[in-house]
Order: sequence, then C-alpha cells, then structure tokens
Amino acid sequence: MNPAVRRAVEQSLGVRIQSARPVAGGDINDAFELELDSGQRAFAKSNHKHIAGLFEAEARGLSWLAEARALRVPRVLSVGGDGGAGFLLLEWLEPGRRVKGFDERLGRGLAALHRFGAPSFGLDHDNFIGPLSQHNGALPTWASFYREHRLGAQLALAKSRGLVAAPLLRDFDRLFERLDAWVGPEEPPARLHGDLWAGNLHTDELGEPVLIDPAAYGGHREVDLAMMRLFGGYGPRVFAAYAEAFPLSDGHAERVALYQLYPLLVHLNLFGAGYVGQVSSALRRYV
Repeated sequence: MNPAVRRAVEQSLGVRIQSARPVAGGDINDAFELELDSGQRAFAKSNHKHIAGLFEAEARGLSWLAEARALRVPRVLSVGGDGGAGFLLLEWLEPGRRVKGFDERLGRGLAALHRFGAPSFGLDHDNFIGPLSQHNGALPTWASFYREHRLGAQLALAKSRGLVAAPLLRDFDRLFERLDAWVGPEEPPARLHGDLWAGNLHTDELGEPVLIDPAAYGGHREVDLAMMRLFGGYGPRVFAAYAEAFPLSDGHAERVALYQLYPLLVHLNLFGAGYVGQVSSALRRYV
C-alpha cells in the first residue's frame, strides 16, 4: 500500500493499520483488505491514476443509493486525501454463498430502488462511469438528458479521439432527431445504480445481494436493466421478479438496444475501436 495513502487512512480514522492485503479492485484502482488495530476490517481503494474527485463521487453515490433502503450497499467509513493519497474506505463485506432465492431478492430490491425515485433526471453533482466524467446537470425531460448528457457527451469524446467516422455520426444525428419518440412512455426519474454490469454485484456474508461501484443518477429505469443484459451474468428470474414487482411500460423490449448505446459508447472510449461494430449494430435499430 502506498505509504502516503496508508498515512492518510490512519489519520482519517485515528487508528493504525496492522496489515494491508491486496485484493481485486478493477482497472483504475489499487484495492486492499485492511486489518485495523481496533480489530475492524475494511476495504480500501486508492487511485493510481490520480483522478480528482473520483472517490468523493463514489461515496456520495453509495450514500444516495442507501437512502432507498432497497438493496444493501457498502457503508462508507471514510473518504479523503488528495493527489496520490486519495482513498475510499468502505466496510469489509465478506463474500458469501448466494442465499436461496437470491435472484428474486435482487429483482425485487432493484425494483424498490428504482421506485424510490429521484428528484430529477440527473443528480446534484457530477460523477464518473469508470474513469470517465459523467455530467448530471438536471434537464426537464428524459429524452433531453439522455441525448445531451449521456449519448451526446460520449459521442463527442469518441469523435475527439478519432474513434467514429462520418457515417456513424450522421446516424446519431438521425437518432437524436427522433429520440423523443424512441425513449418510451413518460415515467418519473428512477434512482439508478448507473453501471450495473455483473461485476458490480456482490454477495455478502449472509448470501444477500449488494450493489457496489455505482455511477448513480436519476434516469429511466430501463437503463439499469439494459446494462444488466449487455454483458450477461444475470439470470431470467431476476428480470421476472423485477417485472412482477414493478411492471415495465409497453415496448420495453424494443428499447433495450437504445439504452445499451450509452455503455457501448463508454466502452468504445475506454477500450478503443473494437466496439464500433457493436455501437453501429445497436444504433441501426433506430435509424
């Protein structure tokens, strides 16, 4: 563990770290299981790419999701430091074996989270999806928010990096012209996790589902469900339990690819032109 991060964590808690064991933490973070001299264990993340504000935004997102009391999220113990000493400290969640009915509990819990709602489309602060900035300024309609702050922002970044050619840009222009008709019936903002691929689902010591690493905001609930279908890892019972608890609007199946466009653009910007084909394939359904 970076000595500066270690000192910052100890200073924030007022306790000493007895040991720090590296654990999996993703592409942009160093992660550790900490043993504290208080006898407590904790999960610590530090950011070796020094992305300012990353952990503060994650901590706020976790707290925002926890307000719904729908699904467990890790409790934030401390967040702080700056530069190379930035860190996020969370309660340690011992991995467990999934309880019977795990999928149904997840589906119903996610429905409750979404139904809890949000004040607006967006959030009162910007945050991140992975290492990429995610702008959350409130806009009056879901279509305008999705167009400007989600698809448009990632498309502009991909264009600046030379990842998209003129034909694809023209197709997006056509989509944006028709987007109000494609986004589905009007719904109030749902409280979204925002990056709900299977790697951001944890199982705690009781075998219950836990949501981690959010990119939270108020948006259309089908965004989370579309992301869950994009890379797999969720069984049909999850979606069935969700639909039973919070039935989806007509035409939701036709909108799955529309709401997968955002994470596909994110992956295009993170991992390169290999994702152009998937972006183009999803886009062609709507232009």
